[in-house]
Amino acid sequence: MSDLDIELTDIEKAAILLISLGEDDAAEILRHLGPKEVQQIGVAMSKLDNVAQTSVESVISDFMHLVSDQTGIGIHNDKYIRRMLNQALGDEKAKTLIDRILMNTNTSGLDTLRWMDPLQVAELIRYEHPQIQAVVISYIDPDQAASVLAFFDDKVRLDIILRIASLDRIQPLALQELNDMLEQQFSGGSSGQSSRTLGGVKQTSDIMNYIDSALEEEVMGGIKEVDEGLADQIADMMFVFENLIDVDDRGIQVMMREIQTDQLVIALKGADNAMQEKIFKNMSKRAADLLRDELEAKGPVRMSDVEEAQKEILAVARKLADSGEIMLGSGDDMV
Repeated sequence: MSDLDIELTDIEKAAILLISLGEDDAAEILRHLGPKEVQQIGVAMSKLDNVAQTSVESVISDFMHLVSDQTGIGIHNDKYIRRMLNQALGDEKAKTLIDRILMNTNTSGLDTLRWMDPLQVAELIRYEHPQIQAVVISYIDPDQAASVLAFFDDKVRLDIILRIASLDRIQPLALQELNDMLEQQFSGGSSGQSSRTLGGVKQTSDIMNYIDSALEEEVMGGIKEVDEGLADQIADMMFVFENLIDVDDRGIQVMMREIQTDQLVIALKGADNAMQEKIFKNMSKRAADLLRDELEAKGPVRMSDVEEAQKEILAVARKLADSGEIMLGSGDDMV
């Protein structure tokens, strides 16, 4: 990659940019990426070697004030990647990724699933007992779980979701046995498992929040046919884009700092006037006027694009809520 004539991929450019920014800034950026993106960039970082300064300048021309004459790229990359990923993701999650990137070995058991492509996870568990499928899908993150469920047919998907909703605490021995089963395929080392809560109505609602809108309606209809009360519980816990109107003004302002303007424009194309005004009033007059102009100038947008933008904004909101920076809801109606 030291030859300027070699055309860099977007992932390679991202890797060069992050290494050039330094550990603290790079770690902050990685916190906002999903496992798949972090893994792709991490692999690209590990392959960088003797990157020319001219190549770096071409990639980060808008950030030249952050780049010194000596980039240090290609020097002790392994050590740098370890420190940066530990800071960005925490020791436990970073270890899973570091093993895959730097040592070219598979990580062990259930944790490996979190860094796999959803289709791979679906194929891995496709012929397992439905209860095992439910435990595995409960173990991974809700957005990945929703993507995995999309690869199952309607009947199987509904069965898995109903099982997830009825799950509670998984005993250590059962979890260890499942972990060992997966290790036989991954050839990784053992890792101790402790009793933990998996599944339940809350986990189910979290997964449902990420399921494609067309599938969501179908799945909720199926759940309602089996157990109307359970369907109502899941619906009550689900947090949709329209619910952002209940977030307090300070929370909206915090969210706005994490959301790209073009993403917000697309999301608001599918929002009602009340939701739009909620956003406008939490911006400066100039910024609100500019956003109104962009909304008016924006032509027709596909509903699928609107839904995708709204789901991305909801993901930001949930992340901020999980870290305690905002509350999703107001008064007693918190979720």
